[in-house]
Amino acid sequence: MKDFRSVADAVAEEIAAGRLKGGERLPPQREFARLHAIADSTAARVYQELGRRGLTVGQVGRGTFVTDAPGAPAPAPALSEPADSRIDLELNHPVVPEQAGLLAAGLEKLVRSDRLESVLRPVGPAGTPAAREAAADVLTRGRWRPDPERILFAGNGRQAISAAVAALTRPGARLGVEEFTYPVLKAVAARLGVTLVPLAMDGDGLIPEAVEEAHRAAPLHAVYVQPVLHNPLSLTMSARRLDHLADVLLTSGIHAIEDAVWAFLRDDVAPLASRAPERTVLVDSLSKRLSPGLSLGFAVAPAATAGQVAGALRSGGWTPMRFPLEAMAQWRADGAVDALVRAKQREAGARQEIAHRHLGDFRTRSDPLSYYRWWELPGPWRADTFVAAAARQGIAVTPAAAFTASRPRGPQAIRLGLASPTREVLSRALATLADLARSAPDDYAGE
Repeated sequence: MKDFRSVADAVAEEIAAGRLKGGERLPPQREFARLHAIADSTAARVYQELGRRGLTVGQVGRGTFVTDAPGAPAPAPALSEPADSRIDLELNHPVVPEQAGLLAAGLEKLVRSDRLESVLRPVGPAGTPAAREAAADVLTRGRWRPDPERILFAGNGRQAISAAVAALTRPGARLGVEEFTYPVLKAVAARLGVTLVPLAMDGDGLIPEAVEEAHRAAPLHAVYVQPVLHNPLSLTMSARRLDHLADVLLTSGIHAIEDAVWAFLRDDVAPLASRAPERTVLVDSLSKRLSPGLSLGFAVAPAATAGQVAGALRSGGWTPMRFPLEAMAQWRADGAVDALVRAKQREAGARQEIAHRHLGDFRTRSDPLSYYRWWELPGPWRADTFVAAAARQGIAVTPAAAFTASRPRGPQAIRLGLASPTREVLSRALATLADLARSAPDDYAGE
């Protein structure tokens, strides 16, 4: 079976070689699937990936066309995998110097022969009582501590999101999302046959009235929302906005999937789940808090939906291994979790200072505790041409189109992930991008 990335890479090579030219229309997806001997669903993922790379643009009622960028970007990875470029500003995994030492101490206790047998035993989505108590402590935020009995575990955060969507919707259902949303959520919805309904935002995040309006037009089954340090805009809802959204959920009967993966950086903000616990499934993960290689997802589900979420985790094959549960409990007990959270909060501030130093003259948006920066590019740059020019400089960035829930092209903006490179490499990359933005696109057409 062909992987959609390899097929996308082959099309990208055709574009780079000039055999597919700007403005040329690609065949309909079903015809493309037959030509390449792949499934229709794989063809859809290929077209989605080409659009994410800035190589193609979809036009409603007309089809998919090769962009007229002066040169194609290097083959780009999915947002859940490391980039091939020398400097990766797509994938965003915070790492701090003390990380390895703090985690190693806890692991040493787990791999002793008297404990290893127990930590390698299988476990279901409910985990163990000790793991649920430890997870409740890890997830505590803004004077809110989840009920340990409501906590379920997944292999990672993306699987927790998938299980929540599968539990609260069905094929053909309408899922409300912020107009800029997490790209993986878009892929999850497509795989489950769920229709995304873009909802308007302002400087305070998702607008509750937009939820009501969309629900009146045709019932929403659920809403997916990132209330704290929204990816990609880094917005955080005020307490008043969260209260208003909770009221809408309670009066309309809509469920919310609250993505709190980055919320540990703003642990003073109580979640939406504290305001509408019976209507909210909160999802979170361990990898951003601790280390990218530590995979464990959480779902805090109301009693009425916990069985559905647990069933989705089992049927999807998304239940966790026992080892990360035991490791999480050990790191919570010895203080490693708290120490790493504080260190990563400080590191976010330092990296935002670097970004401001290089990009302060441009129109950007972020938060002092965020690892993202949203950059509205100066004219005449377009997002696709800038992504391509950055790739030729060995820097991978993400176009706004990857996050749009409605417009296929999106605004002329990019998202920068500040976490993955070292500070020195990040500074050099941002200096290069700033110089690039001050130049004219035609200056890079021949490179």
